[in-house]
Parts: sequence; structure tokens; C-alpha cells
Amino acid sequence: MKSADTTAPRGAGRTGGALLGLVAWLAGILFFLPIAWMALTSFHAEADAATNPPSLAASLTLDGYREFFGAGGGASPWPALANSAVASIVSTLCVLVLALPAAYALSIRPVKKWTDVLFFFLSTKMLPVVAGLLPIYLFAKNTGMLDNIWMLVILYTSMNLPIAVWMMQSFLAEVPVAVIEAARVDGARLPVILTRIVAPISAPGIAATALICFIFSWNELLFARVLTGVVAETAPVFLTGFITSQGLFLAKVCAASLVVSLPVLAAGFAAQDKLVQGLSLGAVK
Repeated sequence: MKSADTTAPRGAGRTGGALLGLVAWLAGILFFLPIAWMALTSFHAEADAATNPPSLAASLTLDGYREFFGAGGGASPWPALANSAVASIVSTLCVLVLALPAAYALSIRPVKKWTDVLFFFLSTKMLPVVAGLLPIYLFAKNTGMLDNIWMLVILYTSMNLPIAVWMMQSFLAEVPVAVIEAARVDGARLPVILTRIVAPISAPGIAATALICFIFSWNELLFARVLTGVVAETAPVFLTGFITSQGLFLAKVCAASLVVSLPVLAAGFAAQDKLVQGLSLGAVK
């Protein structure tokens, strides 16, 4: 009787694990299919990409990528890609520099009513972006910062700072206070504590925060569309230029979308272990 009672739960557990694994694989395939379809369409000719239903056996070509990179006499995407890289990387670095001491004050050395402070930070993300578009546009116009990449750096920093402080507060809460107290007894000051003790211990959480801020900045379109023109045009804005009311553009848009997505995919793949470790660190108390 005892052996029967012990084997039944094990079998049920294995069945449940197999079902969960199957569901996870199905969910992964479901999320991957649009990307795979976009990649396949980018290698088709415009006539084949526009057929309904699309043909899987259509011949493959690189015309979409050639047109994206300006082989047909169009604009080069490299300035837009460089602008996106500058705006995303610089704003992410600024966010980390500002969010680390703020999260330290809210977790390791908590201020009064620190939960209210965190709620205020999070509440700033509840404002619709469109509601602040006109004031920001007027400010950029009056200060001469229209079509200026540094305006986007300031905007992306301010937009990502609240969520970065919220995330890093939970990560820094896992840092042992005894280690910090020992460093303080040895005479270490706050900058040394932040850079040599808190930052290395919280490296997975910082990496996860940086990756999310980078993705948000790279994908932002509304402000970049309104506040930039030619000089500070970003990659998402450049991508929308391929959508026209006349002619076929599906294959070229898919090629452009795949190229624009590559930096984010590469960053996520390179930091996937830090991302999982960081998010798990902040979720488990």
C-alpha cells in the first residue's frame, strides 16, 4: 500500500511537468512564428510577399535588404541606426547613474515613507504619452532642440528612470547590509560603497534594468517621430518611411524590421543569463 501511495504522486508530477513543458513549447512557438514569418517574407520579392495567401515556395531574394541599405538610390539607414544607438546607450547609462543611488536610498538606507516615493515614481508611468507631447514639443521648439539627438537622450532618461528605480530597489534590497556596514566601518564612503560593493553584488539586477531601458529607448517611436526630422532621425522613424499608400512595400518593411530588431535581439541574447538571474533576484524574497 505504501509503495502504491508513493508512486502515484510521482507519476502525476511527471505528467504535470510534461504538460507544462508542452504548453511552454507551444507558447514559445506561438511567439516565434511571427518573427519567423517576417524573416521569411523579407527574403521574398514584393510580388510574392503581397500574394494572399503568401507562398512559402516562392523564390528567395535579397532585394528587400538591398533597398533598405540604399542600393536602389534611397536614403542610407546608417545615420538613423547610429542615432538610435546613441540615444539608447547614452540614456541607459544616465538612467543607471541616477537610479543606483536613488534605489540605494530607498532600499538599503530607506528614507521616510519610501513606499510613497516608489508609488510616485510608478505613477509617472501612468500618464499617457500623448498628454505630454505638446508641452514637450513646445519646449523643444523654444529651446532650439528640435531635431536634436540630445533631446531624445533627455526624454528617454526621464521616461525610463522611474521604472529603473522601481526595479533596482527590489534588487538592492537583497544586498547584505552587514557587508555595507563593514565597509562603512573601514572608512569607505558612499561612492566607493556604490561602485565597489553594491554594484558588483547587484550586477545581474543592474544588467536586467539596463537591458529593459535599452529596449524601451530603442523601440520608442512617438517622440522620435514628432521631435526629429533628418539630423536626429532614429531607426523606428526611418522604418516607417517605407510604408506608402502606393506600391508594394511588404518585403522591404519586413527586411527593415528585421535589421532594426537585430540590436535588441543581440543584446537580449548576450545578457539573457543576467536578465533571468536579475529578474529572479528581484522576484524572490
